[in-house]
Amino acid sequence: MSQPAFDFGDEPLDDPTNPTYTVGELADAVNDQLRRGFGDGVWVRGEIDGLRNSGPHTYFSLVEHGDQGKAVLNVSLFAPMKRNLTPVLKKNRLDLGNGMKVRIFGHLDYYAPNGRLGLKMAGIDPRFTLGELSQARDQVVRRLVASGLYDANRGRVLSPVPLRVGVVTSVGTAAWHDFRDELDRSGLGFSLAVCDTRVQGEWAEASVAASIRTLAARTDLDVVVVIRGGGARNELATFDAEAIALAIATSRLPVLTGLGHEVDRSVADEVAHTALKTPTACAGALVERVTAYRDAAEDRWARIAAVGRRSVAEGATALSDRAHRIARRTHAAVERADERLDTRVERVRSAPERQRVAAGRHIAGLAARVARRAPQLITAEQDGLIQREARLALLDPANLLRRGWSITRRTDGAVVRSTDDVAVGDVVTTRVADGDLTSRIEEP
Repeated sequence: MSQPAFDFGDEPLDDPTNPTYTVGELADAVNDQLRRGFGDGVWVRGEIDGLRNSGPHTYFSLVEHGDQGKAVLNVSLFAPMKRNLTPVLKKNRLDLGNGMKVRIFGHLDYYAPNGRLGLKMAGIDPRFTLGELSQARDQVVRRLVASGLYDANRGRVLSPVPLRVGVVTSVGTAAWHDFRDELDRSGLGFSLAVCDTRVQGEWAEASVAASIRTLAARTDLDVVVVIRGGGARNELATFDAEAIALAIATSRLPVLTGLGHEVDRSVADEVAHTALKTPTACAGALVERVTAYRDAAEDRWARIAAVGRRSVAEGATALSDRAHRIARRTHAAVERADERLDTRVERVRSAPERQRVAAGRHIAGLAARVARRAPQLITAEQDGLIQREARLALLDPANLLRRGWSITRRTDGAVVRSTDDVAVGDVVTTRVADGDLTSRIEEP
């Protein structure tokens, strides 16, 4: 405005060269200028902030953080255009959300009722968002590889019986119910420690990382499981965050992921001990591992029991055979010993008779002589006869046995006369006055 306009002279108020606008007229003029300057629309890139839905419409701010501070542009996505863009977003598995970096197309508009300049959104470039997500993901992966943490969790030893499970998830979601139901159906004794965690949104990154660290620090768990249901690609990008990747990589426990997406692998999947496609698949992997261990243990026990039964049966058969052989040999030895003993007894019995007969004849011969000798000679001879009979009685083996003597023989019939004649474990038979005793030598 030129200086004369401030002189408040007599010039007319509606001078065409220096017009005065009403607020509404100025708003229209601004919009006219915007349409002329950006008649075909404009592409703008930035980060979504403050996204909210009001009825069928969506509103958010497009923010850029630069060296000169923060720049903000208000964006309106009205229902008709929203319906047009929904198929594009779904095709690329994207969903508008806070923190999402976008390149959008629209028409600038100065909204008179609130005096704010905004952009009426009419299009979006999904390749830009996907590229930003991919670039951020690649940077995290490169840093993990450089630090040596990329494969760290895969080096953790997963228990063959991972029954004590720490779970990082949002309790109440379908992902949680699917995971828990799969474990319940197995009938196995799983024990769950759950951290109810935000898995999407502004605070998801810090919440998930803190939950993983909390469970990994416990000493009563075998494994940590991170699960969530499927979702838009930019929502799942939460699990590309470096904080979550570091929490998994540095966990002392193996970490399993089941993040509900069939196609993409997040950084969390890349650094986890084992990555499964869904929460159900994650539970299935645990069930399969425990079942395999149980089946292997039962199979080993069955084989041990079979070997034991077979060994016992073989041992019983061998023992029975040996007992029969011992019994047969013992009976034969006893019979042979009895025969030898009978022969000797017969000899012993016949010897006194012969001696008696001979003595009788001798006595008869002497009788005549005795008759002629003095009575004392008869008495002396009678005493001598009595002494001989006593000596004969002493030689009778039956009398020796009755007096406490015994005869011990080995199984081959040989008489044991010295400790050197037997060894530990030998079986011997001892004849006493009223029968035989069988013994095993325990020590010489």
